Amino acid sequence: MKGLISVLLLLTAALSLSAAVVVAATAIVDEELATLRMSALDTQPEPPVMSHPLNTDIIPKRSYPMQPPVIPHKIDNYQVDLNVNKCMSCHARSRVEETQARMISVTHYMDRDGNFLAELSPRRYFCQQCHVVQTDAKQLVGTDFTDLDTLIDQEQ
Repeated sequence: MKGLISVLLLLTAALSLSAAVVVAATAIVDEELATLRMSALDTQPEPPVMSHPLNTDIIPKRSYPMQPPVIPHKIDNYQVDLNVNKCMSCHARSRVEETQARMISVTHYMDRDGNFLAELSPRRYFCQQCHVVQTDAKQLVGTDFTDLDTLIDQEQ
C-alpha cells in the first residue's frame, strides 16, 4: 500500500511540473524574450558598422601603465607567420635608419631568462598578440585613468 501511495504522489508531482512548464512556455511571447540580439528571434538585425583603422602615424598616449603601443598605421595584408614577419621589414634594428620607423623594444630580443638574443625572440615574434591597430572606434567603457606623470605634476 505504501508503494502505491508513493507512486501516486510521484505521478501527481510529475504532472504538476509538466503543466507548469507548458504554462510558462506559452506565456513568453517572442517580443518579451530578452536576448543579446536586441531584436526578435525571427529577424536578422543590422550589424554594427566596423571601425576603420587610422593611418596617421601619430602614436597616442598610452591608456595604462605597461600598455604595449598601438600600431598607428594600417597593416592590411601584412604577412606574419612562421616564415615571414612583415613588421620587421621596417621595425628591425637593421632597418630603422632607412625606414625611419621606431625600433622595437630591446625586450623583444630577450629570452624568458633575460638573456639577449641576436634575433627577435620567438615568444615576441607574432606582433599582434600584444599590439593592435588604432581605429576610430568609439570608447566602449569610460575610464578615469591618470598616468604617472600627470599625478606627479598634480602633487607639485
